[in-house]
Amino acid sequence: MKPFLRQQLARYADRLGELEFLLSREDIMKDMDQFLVLSREHTDVAAVASRWARYQQREADLAAGQEMLAGAADDADMAEMAQEEIDSATAELAQLEGELQRMLLPKDPDDARPAFVEIRAGTGGDESALFAGDLLRMYMRYADRCGWKTEIVSESPSELGGYKEVVVRMEGHHNGTGAYGALKFESGGHRVQRVPATETQGRIHTSACTIAVLAEQDEAEAIKINPSDLRIDTYRASGAGGQHINKTDSAVRITHIPTGIVAECQDGRSQHSNKAQALKVLTARIHEKDRSERAAKDAAERKSLVGSGDRSDRIRTYNFPQGRLTDHRINLTLYKLLYIMEGDMDDVVQALQAYEAAQQLAALEVGAA
Repeated sequence: MKPFLRQQLARYADRLGELEFLLSREDIMKDMDQFLVLSREHTDVAAVASRWARYQQREADLAAGQEMLAGAADDADMAEMAQEEIDSATAELAQLEGELQRMLLPKDPDDARPAFVEIRAGTGGDESALFAGDLLRMYMRYADRCGWKTEIVSESPSELGGYKEVVVRMEGHHNGTGAYGALKFESGGHRVQRVPATETQGRIHTSACTIAVLAEQDEAEAIKINPSDLRIDTYRASGAGGQHINKTDSAVRITHIPTGIVAECQDGRSQHSNKAQALKVLTARIHEKDRSERAAKDAAERKSLVGSGDRSDRIRTYNFPQGRLTDHRINLTLYKLLYIMEGDMDDVVQALQAYEAAQQLAALEVGAA
């Protein structure tokens, strides 16, 4: 294990002792807010300290096994026992080191949240709208595999069956993270290369869609928005939903006047539910704007290609003739495009998460130097 990691882990062990002392004080126990903050920190720190203690124990076991093996030249049974202990300790140490590295990485508090996935057709006309529909289907299939709840918030269908724009809410957890943590690296420009259904000459066309993945915020965040900064319009919904949705002005559009950010919802059966959902989307977009501005400032100090979320960036190409998906940020190429379009996205999602973790670990190492 690298020295800087040992230094970081030693600090966790020291901090655990400090927290246990603080939580035992009567004045802290009387201040419930402070007690809860320290309790949450204690839970996180104790988990790291526990794994670190186990790592140190297995290091001692490895050293003992190596010493035993060195002194067992004439005892085959003893040598075999020592080698088994060495192999066992070595394997567990590798696993523990990986766990500890992940535990030390800075946590994005939004990772556990539900996500709004916004898909918009770009260059390419009807083919772009059809591709937007294909991307929506891909994400919905992935959500089904993960066991998430999904809900279409708003949609603007195209004449050929795709979407000019569609927003879907996804909620659930998969592989230890929430919907936002799993999909946040999908933000950006997605390019498709294929022969459109409308192409009579068999020529390959290139078109594009943009995707934005936003973290849904708590209701408390929505309350912070000044009601006088909002303009709320109602209108008659269009699209699927039966007779009711087309006969009442139930669709809601909310504009945040200071920023010009707009959100709308037309999927619910009542104006009240659509207003609540539109406000959630609006809050998520305002939060994402703040996040993007902070990221732009941080970029001067450290630039990470993954997670920039700039919709002007071309992050990925879907090449259907070759059956190839390429993520340009991490030079990932997979020849299983049809499976991915059916929602088999784990290889892509995990590769992006692993790359970002490696970037964060490198930043920690530089900071500790």
